[in-house]
Amino acid sequence: MRADARKNYDLFDRGGPGRLCEQGAEASACAISPAGRASEWEPSIATFPNRDSLLEALLRSRFAALTARAESLLLAADPAAALLEWLAESVAFTHQHRGIIAPLMSAIDDPESALHSACVALRAAGTSLLTRAQQAGLARPDLSGEELFDLIAALAWLREQPSHAPRAERILAVLADAILTAG
Repeated sequence: MRADARKNYDLFDRGGPGRLCEQGAEASACAISPAGRASEWEPSIATFPNRDSLLEALLRSRFAALTARAESLLLAADPAAALLEWLAESVAFTHQHRGIIAPLMSAIDDPESALHSACVALRAAGTSLLTRAQQAGLARPDLSGEELFDLIAALAWLREQPSHAPRAERILAVLADAILTAG
């Protein structure tokens, strides 16, 4: 990566993710610039050819952390609890980064999207946890990783709706009961 591009990515890393949490995924690039750094920020926007590239740069470390979290949960003693813990953390991630679920759902099927690789990795991470729980007889055998990703999207959307947000935890619990089996 060129030095100027590296500087731009570093600038985004220092302040962009926090501002993205405050402003949401649909905010303008300048709105999510680090406070007091707008003059440096505006030229750096050219580094990112589209919104997916910008979002990927802002959230790269968070995507990696969520994927790594799933990998660490594969070692947990209880596969069902590990799956539900990662599911809850995934929904919390999407809630923390308001509006991110729509770009993620579009990117999962678009290999040209800068978000595609992160989405595929997240779905694979969730699928690994689901498969482990299924092999232990603790999760529905007919649920796929793609469907699990869809359920995360549905819960994320629900949490973004002010009138439904108070019920989000309850819906997550109902969904958990639907995913898990008596084992």
